[in-house]
Amino acid sequence: MNSVVLIGRLTRDPELRYTPSSGNAVCSFTLAVDKQLSREKKQEMEARNQPTADFINIVVWGKTAENCANYLAKGRMTAVQGRIQSRSYDDKDGRRVYVTEVVAQNVEFLEWPDSPRGGNSGFDNRKDTDFPGIEGFHPTDNDDIPF
Repeated sequence: MNSVVLIGRLTRDPELRYTPSSGNAVCSFTLAVDKQLSREKKQEMEARNQPTADFINIVVWGKTAENCANYLAKGRMTAVQGRIQSRSYDDKDGRRVYVTEVVAQNVEFLEWPDSPRGGNSGFDNRKDTDFPGIEGFHPTDNDDIPF
């Protein structure tokens, strides 16, 4: 079984490309996932300039890739579900380079921007609703539910 679920913050803005042959969208970004450390161990590692997170390369394809490029940004909390992939290629100097990454099948945006990158997406983050940008949706009191 090859299944991965990660929650972390983007270390940089996502990079969107399109494959030359088919024009498929592919987006890549790095997710910083905190290590499960005690407060003391974390402070000790930070004092020695050692990382307290793992930095995982993520690859996303298709419409999800385009959505990631449009709505994610450096520092945003994000959940990723997918599989680990290992591959290799020869660099320009002829050396074999090995890469391990997560190919995401599902990406959940856990934080929304105040104003999304890349134009108007309909999310205006009005303070009078719990569903920004979707007019007419408001929280419901449990007494209003008919079951």
